[in-house]
Amino acid sequence: MSLSLDPKQLSALHAVIEEQSFDKAAKRLHVTQSAISQRIRQLEEKLGQAVMIRSTPLVLTATGQRVLKFYHQLSLLEGELSLSLNQATEQGFSRMPVAVNADSLDTWFPGALAPLVHEHPWVLDIKIDDQEQTHHLLRTGEVLGCVSASSQAMQGCDCFPLGVMRYRALATPDYIARYFPDGITESAVAEAPVVEFNHKDELQNHFLRYIGLDSVSYPKHRVPATGPYFHLIRLGLGWGMVPDQQSQPYLDLSNQESATVTELAPGQTIDVPLYWHVWNLKSENIRRLTQAVIKGAKKHLTPIEA
Repeated sequence: MSLSLDPKQLSALHAVIEEQSFDKAAKRLHVTQSAISQRIRQLEEKLGQAVMIRSTPLVLTATGQRVLKFYHQLSLLEGELSLSLNQATEQGFSRMPVAVNADSLDTWFPGALAPLVHEHPWVLDIKIDDQEQTHHLLRTGEVLGCVSASSQAMQGCDCFPLGVMRYRALATPDYIARYFPDGITESAVAEAPVVEFNHKDELQNHFLRYIGLDSVSYPKHRVPATGPYFHLIRLGLGWGMVPDQQSQPYLDLSNQESATVTELAPGQTIDVPLYWHVWNLKSENIRRLTQAVIKGAKKHLTPIEA
């Protein structure tokens, strides 16, 4: 059975999910709110299934996720065709939605993409999630590529190894003297505040498991931004897991006494391998994006083979 989807209906679905509002979607597409509602209803009638759950927030159904993924892929290819024919896309730019973990975004990832954005008419749409969660955004079609900790390629996607981000458990010397005067013991960990990124952050649990203290609960600060996260650690408010790319200016491994922060357990690190997952489309923009991400990672990450 051949299924022909109306581009106006697809763009209405995309706008509603992006704006999380029928009214804002209507203003974005310069139509009435009733027109947006009608287009989505017609799309659902054509598919014979609901594409979204009308809740707060608005949530795509499994069918809606597949339809939105198709829309993003179609938009990417149409944009490349327009450029190749010397026709302008919307405002002359191609939208490039990608998902990346916060630590990569705060360190090496922007520098990897900067040369391409300078050279090509791209606008980035970057979504942040934990390296173990970005896969979901690719699966639902919200992004065309993601940095992930998973090495397993999804159906319809390619997977490329990027490298390893090495994390150390860091704290200020005064904090360690206050909470760990006798070393890292179960009782000390239970009393020492931890700085964690969000409720999905498992790095400190990986570290505690690594040193044999995985069953200990602890007080925690929750700071969902990498800059303030490390700032709280440097202020002596807690210990936390920080990547070498971020901590090097403050951590002198050759002279711990002169360092602003120091290792809780010297030499014991948690290595997180990262991979680039991207749609398997014959797209010049995807090829350029993939090459840039791999090249940037090679400069800043430890090879996974090492």
